[in-house]
Amino acid sequence: MRGLRCDRILASTAVALVLAASSANAATIRTGHHKAAPVVTTDPIPNPPAPPAAAPASTAAVSDDTTGATPPKTEAVPPTTPAATATDPSAAPAAAAPAATASDPSAAPAPAAPAVTATDPSATPAPATPPAATAETAAPDPFASLDPADRPIAEKIRDLLAAKTDKIFASKKEHSAVEAFYQARNMAPLWLDKGAENDRAKAAVKRVRAADSDGLDVNDYKIPDFSAATADALAEAELKFTETVLTYARHVQAGRFSYALVSKNIELPQLPPEPSEVLSKLAAAADAGKALDEFSPPQKAYQALKAKLAALRAKSGGGNAIPDGPELKLAKVPVEDARVPQLRERLGLSAPTSDLHYDFTLADAVKKFQRNNDLKPTGTLDAATIRELNGPPRDRQMDIILVNMERWRWYPRDLGKTNVTVNLPDFTLRLTHNGSPMWTTRIVIGKPAMPTPLLTETMKYITVNPTWNVPQSIIQNEYLPAYRQDPTVIERSGLRMATERDGSVRIWQPPGDGNALGRLRFNFPNRFDVYQHDTPDKYLFAEARRAYSHGCMRVQDPVHYAELLLSIERPNDGYTEARIRRMFGPDEQDIQFPAPIPVHLTYQTATVEDDGQLVIRQDVYGLDARLEALIKNERGMIDVASKERDRDVASAATAASRRAVRQAVPPVQPGGFFQALFGAPRPPAPVGPPPSRIR
Repeated sequence: MRGLRCDRILASTAVALVLAASSANAATIRTGHHKAAPVVTTDPIPNPPAPPAAAPASTAAVSDDTTGATPPKTEAVPPTTPAATATDPSAAPAAAAPAATASDPSAAPAPAAPAVTATDPSATPAPATPPAATAETAAPDPFASLDPADRPIAEKIRDLLAAKTDKIFASKKEHSAVEAFYQARNMAPLWLDKGAENDRAKAAVKRVRAADSDGLDVNDYKIPDFSAATADALAEAELKFTETVLTYARHVQAGRFSYALVSKNIELPQLPPEPSEVLSKLAAAADAGKALDEFSPPQKAYQALKAKLAALRAKSGGGNAIPDGPELKLAKVPVEDARVPQLRERLGLSAPTSDLHYDFTLADAVKKFQRNNDLKPTGTLDAATIRELNGPPRDRQMDIILVNMERWRWYPRDLGKTNVTVNLPDFTLRLTHNGSPMWTTRIVIGKPAMPTPLLTETMKYITVNPTWNVPQSIIQNEYLPAYRQDPTVIERSGLRMATERDGSVRIWQPPGDGNALGRLRFNFPNRFDVYQHDTPDKYLFAEARRAYSHGCMRVQDPVHYAELLLSIERPNDGYTEARIRRMFGPDEQDIQFPAPIPVHLTYQTATVEDDGQLVIRQDVYGLDARLEALIKNERGMIDVASKERDRDVASAATAASRRAVRQAVPPVQPGGFFQALFGAPRPPAPVGPPPSRIR
């Protein structure tokens, strides 16, 4: 009985497969495909009667009625799938996918295979060309728009940039920016047209070769050979000159060195231009030379130094110094001297060169010069006045100009139409409003051992009646040692002392006329914790050199300063000097600014006055010497990525330096403690020559 049922199952399966194959052949004929693959079956009976459509599925599910056992699997030769047969006439039956048999109950029935057969009207024969070849043929040619002479150069540029060896460019960031720039222009050269140097390149080369006009070293900027004969050499020249102009733009805008190499007491923007910005600007400019020139600092002080540098270089030799000789005094009968024409020229006076008389006009000009340069105003041309008139030798003057130009590159390009600018070597503060000078006053700055930093910040508010909270470093290194010698010294200095719950000591000075900060403090928060403020020690402003503070800036006329600032910030609030003075009392008060005012602490040892006179000042903190050594002995570039690290190092170094200085302060005698901290009865001896003014 079991064998009979198995025979029936096999027979029914064979019939179903034959019918499916016959249907596929018929469909092939209807759709125009006349060939069909042979069908292999285990049933030798041709054309059996068609069973019901569900017969294959129900047959495959038959089991033994008496035992419930599933029939054993029967091996059979599978038929060829109709879909594969119809679309591929050359396919052999053995390579076709095997059909499901009745021996596998989980398999889908054979008729389900024609899901992707030729009965689908959308089916088409396989294309003659392989798909990969078709896609390659359809891709656009990136160099199709280029001149045939530029195409091989563009291909080499692409290859050089793809290598990413960074043998040409200063950094990976710069390499990536250059690669993106050239990709956007289909690798077309920027400096070559039809394989020859173009006008853009010529203008840029001319500007780079004049780099010394901005105080840079021409030898730092290599000009490649654009007359090379091969595409390889021209592509390399193209990219090397791109690197040259990027280096030049970076140096002329932001400087050759990180300011951290000069001092840790500096916090300035020093922002180099983005490489993409430089290249886009040069590509769009009608004159690439002028476009490059626009990366130099636009500040008026920088441009004046640049013009003065050119004038000094234009003069031949160093024979313009006024020679030594006998003193020249004003007399009833003016004396004659061969130096008089040269002296008049130096002082800006006009007279015939044949006039050799030392007259009243000339003597008065000498007296004015002496007064402005901290010399005794006698009107007599003596040896000290001659030295001051001559100033440093011309080469030395140019060196000082160069370091000042380099420092200007660290500052913001836009100082602000309204700003406060401090020039530390000149001990002055200048308020500018709407682009014009508004007010200038004297200040006291940090002593050389505790220098005032160079920085750019914004003033946000004024504090009236400030409390001075003594920093812990000063408490530990100065106040407590003095207190141990004399327990009354703190109170006698107008200070207060308390022990906190954690055991730390707090010392402060309440508001009052004797407060170390005076009655006003001008706040521009910064990591150095310096600010501008009033002071009870007014006598120091009479000194020519005013470097006596712990780092903050003491302002000579703080009340007028506050009035001017508030007239700008709060013009409708009626802040006059009288009203500000009426606010003086025992309680702190803050006056907020609606818009912060930029504050720039600069270090200008060389400036050009409005009359064209070059003024050379003393290098109070030795910053000129350090920067000059870098310029002459080193070559470098700005490491923008290390700015955060530099700030951390600078902060730690500054704190350590101040701790070392304070620890070195010897114990003070009772009664002299406060004066030792905030100004001695007589200031220390001058630390160098006064500023010299040179025409």
